[in-house]
Amino acid sequence: MEGLHRRGPTVLRIILGAHLRRLREARGVSREQAGSAIRATHSKISRLELGRTGFKQRDVADLLTLYRITDEEERETLLALARDANRPGWWHLYSDVMPTWLEAYVGLEEAAAVIRNYEVQFVHGLMQTMDYARSVILLRHADSPTDEVERRVELRMRRQQLLLREDAPKLWVVLDESALHRALGGRQVMRGQLQHLLDLTALPNVTIQIVPFASGGHAAAGGPFTILRFPDLDLPDVVYLEQLNSALYLDKRSDVEDYMGTMERLCVEAEPADTTPDILNAILRET
Repeated sequence: MEGLHRRGPTVLRIILGAHLRRLREARGVSREQAGSAIRATHSKISRLELGRTGFKQRDVADLLTLYRITDEEERETLLALARDANRPGWWHLYSDVMPTWLEAYVGLEEAAAVIRNYEVQFVHGLMQTMDYARSVILLRHADSPTDEVERRVELRMRRQQLLLREDAPKLWVVLDESALHRALGGRQVMRGQLQHLLDLTALPNVTIQIVPFASGGHAAAGGPFTILRFPDLDLPDVVYLEQLNSALYLDKRSDVEDYMGTMERLCVEAEPADTTPDILNAILRET
């Protein structure tokens, strides 16, 4: 588990939960028995093993004893992992403006090795300029106080810092051309956004493809989605579907494979990535 402690709390919870599940299964202990050992229900054990809730040190210690883990070094490693998993990530500073269903996504995004996305209406949040982001946020929060809107904008800008990290994820976005003609915030804001996309195409870890109007219908008619892939073997690929007031997280293999197949077809239907600068420059001349 060397290096795991550098991961964010969302990922650490998932990794620790998966490790505890393997220990339980190796000892032939049922979820009901494990729950009884920590004065809880089998459903809580299920949530712990899926990384969907925080870990109490006492609970982890009791489970390790139940699973006959007596080596002090191994116990301390897992207990330290539980402590790190309970520490809030940087995004918790924005919990006043971030719904709980988004917190999990930001934590997963922070840990992803590859982020693949299809967008129809807007430019992806990791590629938005501050002015464009503000315009998008105001569509949903026009009646919110100015300082709250700015906090939301700040959160979005903070998320983008991961693209410039030494271990930055690979971001591969397929944009419907309609998103590039929807002048949110006015002409100048949109020009700034288009220029920012041009700048991003120069980054080695960013790939942008555009599905042109001329392509007609295409594989992802159902709407935008994001696929997250992680460097840790304990984390399966996750499909993220954001809705108006909630989100869906899909990690069942058949679901992920369906979306991955759709993404691959989109990449074939879209213009090649090396033509993206020419397309963006052409739209800029018209804007």
